[in-house]
Amino acid sequence: MKKTILLTLIFILSISILFGQEAKEADTKMDRFLSRTGVIVKFEDYKLEGMKLSYGIADTKIRKIYSGGEVSLFYQVSNKGEYSTKTASIAYEDLIELQKALQKLALQSKEDINTHCDYLENKFVTIDGVKVGYYVSKGKLSWYMVLGKYGKGNSIFLKDFDTLKTAFDLAKGKMEELKS
Repeated sequence: MKKTILLTLIFILSISILFGQEAKEADTKMDRFLSRTGVIVKFEDYKLEGMKLSYGIADTKIRKIYSGGEVSLFYQVSNKGEYSTKTASIAYEDLIELQKALQKLALQSKEDINTHCDYLENKFVTIDGVKVGYYVSKGKLSWYMVLGKYGKGNSIFLKDFDTLKTAFDLAKGKMEELKS
């Protein structure tokens, strides 16, 4: 009887340890592009003006990656947290989608600021898990960006909407310059 109970407890403990492991970050477009085997991979970084946050500045750059015979561009936003630096890598096509969504969010924010609910959140999420949006709490509108799907400390809070729009416009312009 005691052996059965002990074996059952060990089995349950083993299962909970196995399934309790932290989920690994899912593959992103950048991960898939970099993970090819049998090809030479090279990258170049082009620093951009930092993104002004409510507290501090996030580093931004364009990373141009050559993998085999292909070239891809990513807008990277990095923020140094208490324990690590979180980085979002946004593919060119996703940046275009983010800009379109940002225009719609800006229009909706003008209506949502007048809401009478306790809390409201409105956001756009890319396929790689980067989120851009705003929330309204106690009559105050705040813009934010989440730099990835997983982990802690990956949210940044922007100084204002114009900061985000300007940063995305600058990134798109640099990417288009590097494409030619």
